[in-house]
Amino acid sequence: MPSPEQTVWQHEPRVTAVQRRTLILLSAAQVLGGIGFGAGLSVGILLATQVTRSEGWAGVARTSTTVVAALVAIPLAVLAARFGRRVSLGLAWTLATTGSAALVLAAQIAQQPGTLPTVALIYGLGISGAGSAASLQSRYAATDLSAPEHRSRQLSLVVWATTVGTVLGPNLGAPGEALAGVLGLAPMAGPFVIATVMQALATAAILLLRPDPLLLAGTFTHVDPHTPRSGTGPAMARAWRLSGARTALVAMCAAHTVMVGVMTMTPVHMDHHGATISIVGLTISIHVLGMFAFSPLVGIAADRYGRLPLIAAGGGTLLAATLVAGLAGASMGWVTAGLFLLGVGWSLVLVPASALLTESVPVADRTRVQGGADAAMNVSAAIGAAGSGPLLGLIGFAGLNALSAAIVLAAVPLIIGARRLPARASS
Repeated sequence: MPSPEQTVWQHEPRVTAVQRRTLILLSAAQVLGGIGFGAGLSVGILLATQVTRSEGWAGVARTSTTVVAALVAIPLAVLAARFGRRVSLGLAWTLATTGSAALVLAAQIAQQPGTLPTVALIYGLGISGAGSAASLQSRYAATDLSAPEHRSRQLSLVVWATTVGTVLGPNLGAPGEALAGVLGLAPMAGPFVIATVMQALATAAILLLRPDPLLLAGTFTHVDPHTPRSGTGPAMARAWRLSGARTALVAMCAAHTVMVGVMTMTPVHMDHHGATISIVGLTISIHVLGMFAFSPLVGIAADRYGRLPLIAAGGGTLLAATLVAGLAGASMGWVTAGLFLLGVGWSLVLVPASALLTESVPVADRTRVQGGADAAMNVSAAIGAAGSGPLLGLIGFAGLNALSAAIVLAAVPLIIGARRLPARASS
């Protein structure tokens, strides 16, 4: 544990005041931006199926979101290290806004011949990944000024704020169709009109981050001049040699891959069994509720009982989720229950693993390792999302869940075998 002298700056009145304001603004952006993200979870995959006329290609198109999220994670982290969170997160939400606008166009021209609908779809879903990256990196922004003993719970508050937007987002189908009727647009365009406005407002909230939390933290953090300050690759290599960072990275990648892979194809599976867009939206909302609603409790538990026990509990919950969803068949109730557990398991891994990663690496490497970890998470998830469509057609929804369970089980030995972890970071 850090000594009081090492963390005294985090308890200074000015720092605590800025931290409170930072948490409010980050949470507001998560609520607003999450609406657009949530719309893409349910309506986006249905739009992709409509435009591509193929479930397999719809899965590939949806994968573009996680591919872009992976591609921009490291550049956003580098931007943050140089210019602060306001610049990096503001740029990411701006890009996501243009993605939602492109999806309005894709929905409007979906039935037209030619490649323009597909181009608009792939750009829209793809660049929306910048919003996903911003949402993920916002959890680290919440820890820039936090004292180590409060790190998990403050991180979890920003994760929790995503609940409102991402629960509302998947249910934009009906109100979006009504709005589209008023505006004279195609029914599926309506949800993305709402998403565009909400993500623009998220951008505005981030631009109010003054002073910037990361830059302010830098004025108090003293980095050893002999500490290597190289690129993301060498920083990730150094982090991999640390037990805590390695465990956190593998846990986050496994959980994110399983969550994205199963969640992406759930609307298609439900559509096969006659579920309406409203039922699909409700199921995804309940899934998202599981992802974010209990984050504060997870954060408190992680601070009190430790990171590894919570990560292990998350792995067990993910296994239960794949079992319930995989055996659900045509029962939409059991599918929904499985998706809820999938979200809870993801949260039980993400919150403590993010805190564990942050406190396990040196300050000089921290921002780059955070970006590299998010990139690795999204690359893993992109592989899962890309394969989920073909796998659904090849081995069915039950087989997809069985394969997801195998991924979780593959990560268990690392968590069980984790040795005594290093002390929490001193700043």
